Formats: sequence, structure tokens, C-alpha cells
Amino acid sequence: MSHDRATTPGAEFAGWRIMRSDEGRLWASRQRPFSPEAEQAGAYRTVDGDNLRALCQAIAEQESLAEMAVTQ
Repeated sequence: MSHDRATTPGAEFAGWRIMRSDEGRLWASRQRPFSPEAEQAGAYRTVDGDNLRALCQAIAEQESLAEMAVTQ
């Protein structure tokens, strides 16, 4: 995988490192682990997507899962 400056995360995804695979698929890995509660709720630290929109949606879903787990 290579880092692609065109897909550098914006402020809304600070804390996530976005990469592009050799095949063109986008991946994001959270730089800090989620809490144990968030992980037990199903939050994944690494996600992928066919395009930037799908990747952003996957990141948002993981952050939402983590937030809900902590507030319960």
C-alpha cells in the first residue's frame, strides 16, 4: 500500500491514516485503538472502501459505534 496525498483525511477524520492499495482500493486505519467497550460493540480500527465516499462512510460508522458504546 502507498500513502496518497490526494486522500489525506480532513479534520473530520483526524486520527485516521488513509492509504491506497496497489489495486486502487482505499483503506483507513485508526491511529489510536478504540476503547475495549467500543471494540466489544464491534468498532473496527481498520476499514476499507471502493472509493472515498464509501471509505468515509465506513469511518463514520466505526466512530458512531464507538461513541454509542461509550455512552451506554
